[in-house]
Amino acid sequence: MKNIIIFGAPGSGKGTYSEEIKNRYNMGHISTGDVLRAEIKNGTELGQVAKGYIDQGQLIPDELMIDILAKTYDALPAGKGVIFDGFPRTIAQAEALKKMLAERGHDMGMMIELIVDEETLMARLLRRAEIEGRADDNEETIRNRFQVYHAKTEPLSKWFESEGIRHAFTWKGSKDLMLEEIFAGIEKEN
Repeated sequence: MKNIIIFGAPGSGKGTYSEEIKNRYNMGHISTGDVLRAEIKNGTELGQVAKGYIDQGQLIPDELMIDILAKTYDALPAGKGVIFDGFPRTIAQAEALKKMLAERGHDMGMMIELIVDEETLMARLLRRAEIEGRADDNEETIRNRFQVYHAKTEPLSKWFESEGIRHAFTWKGSKDLMLEEIFAGIEKEN
């Protein structure tokens, strides 16, 4: 199975679809959000540094993320493919990921882009904040995260396109319809 990078704006469903893909294809899964939340919860030095960035809606510095990612990737079983959820978020990170994987004789596989309108994204994130009690999901921080996404992350879509691995899926109001299209796209590539 090829590696999969799941890509989209905050609230687009990266975690939800990653879980579905992981379960269907028995893949490894690296959620940078989960990894960082665990570091914060455990009070590690990295967690404390990361918390400062996250609380302001900013991205974690690349060097820190690559180190965490390599360590996490190397700990997963080889040969099953890995879903990268929440990483890369910049062209520099994508190039570092490509290099890190190449050093291990692997490649990025395919990128799945989840395209969802901002009104739907805002509603999802505010609802998630209520349900999960996430301090990083308030309206002001969410708007800042959207600005950071548009400025720093969205241009990465064209980079993946130039690498020939971008596969875009637009929200049509149904998780099941999205999953059907995503699974068909994965099976066509593998």
